[in-house]
Amino acid sequence: MAVKIRLTKIGRHKDPFYRIVAADSRYARDGRYIEQIGYFDPDKGVENAVINEELALKWLEKGAQPSDTVKSIFSKKGVIAKHASKK
Repeated sequence: MAVKIRLTKIGRHKDPFYRIVAADSRYARDGRYIEQIGYFDPDKGVENAVINEELALKWLEKGAQPSDTVKSIFSKKGVIAKHASKK
C-alpha cells in the first residue's frame, strides 16, 4: 500500500477548502482516506493552514510521500525541516 499525503477538496464550487489527508494512492482524490492531518484554506493563505505536526511527522517517518502542494505547505510550516533533522 503506497500512502500519499495529499489534499482532498471539500469546499463549494468557486470556494475551495481542502483537508490534508494520508490516503492510499489508489483511492479517489475525494474518496476514502486513512487519517486527516490538517486543513488548508487557499483564501487565507499557507500561513493559516492548520497541520497536526505530530501526525504529519508520523506519516513521513512511515514513508508516506507528500504531493507537491502538500510538500510546499509543509516546508513553509517547518514540518519538512523537523523531519529532516530527525533522520
